[in-house]
Amino acid sequence: MLDLILAPHPSRPRPTGPLLEVVLDGVGIGVGDAYDAVAQAFMPNLRRLMAREGRFMLLKAHGTAVGLPSDDDMGNSEVGHNALGSGKIVMQGASLVDSALATGSLFASEGWHKVESCFATGTLHIIGLLSDGGVHSRLDQIIGLIDGAGHRGVKRIRLHVLLDGRDVPDGSTSIYLDEVNNKARALESRGVDLRVASGGGRMFVTMDRYESDWSIVERGWHAHVLGDAPKFPSAEAAIAAAKAQPGGCMDQYLPPFVVVDDSGAPVGTIEDGDAVIFANFRGDRAIQISRAFDEGASFDGFDRVRRPDVVYAGLMQYDGDLHIPKTYLVPPPTIARTSGEYLASMKVRSFAVSETQKFGHVTYFWNGNRSNKFDDTVETWLEIPSNLPPFDEKPAMKAKEIGDAAAEALRSGKYDVVRVNLANGDMVGHTGNLPATVASLEAADIALGVMVEACVDRGGFYVVTADHGNADDMAQRDKNGAPLVDKNGRVAPKTSHTLAPVPFCIGGPAIDATLRTDLATPGLANVAATVLELLGFQPPADFQPSLLQPD
Repeated sequence: MLDLILAPHPSRPRPTGPLLEVVLDGVGIGVGDAYDAVAQAFMPNLRRLMAREGRFMLLKAHGTAVGLPSDDDMGNSEVGHNALGSGKIVMQGASLVDSALATGSLFASEGWHKVESCFATGTLHIIGLLSDGGVHSRLDQIIGLIDGAGHRGVKRIRLHVLLDGRDVPDGSTSIYLDEVNNKARALESRGVDLRVASGGGRMFVTMDRYESDWSIVERGWHAHVLGDAPKFPSAEAAIAAAKAQPGGCMDQYLPPFVVVDDSGAPVGTIEDGDAVIFANFRGDRAIQISRAFDEGASFDGFDRVRRPDVVYAGLMQYDGDLHIPKTYLVPPPTIARTSGEYLASMKVRSFAVSETQKFGHVTYFWNGNRSNKFDDTVETWLEIPSNLPPFDEKPAMKAKEIGDAAAEALRSGKYDVVRVNLANGDMVGHTGNLPATVASLEAADIALGVMVEACVDRGGFYVVTADHGNADDMAQRDKNGAPLVDKNGRVAPKTSHTLAPVPFCIGGPAIDATLRTDLATPGLANVAATVLELLGFQPPADFQPSLLQPD
């Protein structure tokens, strides 16, 4: 651990009070119109922090600033917290997969060779989010897997599609299905049988996270593996039926379905001898379904009925510490020497708290995709169980409980750093419900005030930021920025992340610093060095530079 020693900062002594670090998940700074929930919400605590000259700035939280391929790629909580915790810009999931597909290294991997061993006699199943949103998956990468398998001798491919409508506009699934159907026709001439076999909406089928609701994964298992779900002649027919129900149905909540042939038999259940690829690159909503395939008799998430003997591979390994899944196609980013690892080495006492929906973000993702603590003696983690979705029904979520727990930790004198994620702006923003999102942000702001007050009472200082935009734009827009309106005159809700910058605020009685103005594109990766300086340490040379004005 000698090489993880931080030198004292030459001009900033170690503070006597605690540091509070708050991530307002999904709170970007948008255009400020009627569909900007952040602008519409009554958030006096955040507004007060943002009004302090020299102690507020905007940070880039998307695209190349967080390791994504281009600045057209929206940020997300995974890459945002990786950047916040690591202090570095690291090539992330989508970029790693793009590179592996472009160079062909994916098809030379040990994981691919295991998958390919099933091509002669089995079916290749690809399960994944059918989307070009770039947050959990991308359709062009799924097509790349299909093409790679087709060139390597597969004869039968079945897609199990998870509908998005969350990171992309609701109703856009038909566009992606058209592309799949075009690919199926192209492959047919080469003797490859490609069909959609099952599916459902991402928030109702398969893609649960942090064990919030195993029934979501169970519904996916029954549809994808067992062929046990309402049956339709096509995915399009299943979607049309759900949309025709009273009240309609958003893509992300579509019930599970199974595609059947003319005889009524499922076209693609998962059987012994098959291969399965889970084609999402982001890990949090891929871990539970991976466990269902990988784990033996000890698995207790739900009754699987039967567990087929298959080769199961993740597009990436979604948890490196727990080795989930055991087989994968693209190695995950290696993020070593994060700020958390340095602080643990220096015996800085830390407390991390969030609710279930974002608990992994202030622990696993923050620590560079590491599940375990660096040092149990100086790290304390508190997970507050989330409500079950839909989150717009209880938009306050667990903001009060989180704020109270953090305030207690700050006042206890037991911790040097208190790290918090408030999930409200992201999780409620994803529902597309503007009034509920406004309410959720107001609850988060109350919690922010409680925490800041506790920090100030202890003579500490605070850093408040966000990981990406979301709640700052709740309307789909045309190319000129005007809200899109449906045939009934209603504004089409936006449920995805945004490209908006995020706030960054510092303050507290223990702070005498101001923020620099000379960085061309300050981003989330600059925050870690800033925090280390505030704690009285010289940041490592490979961290992005601090946002504090040099003395």
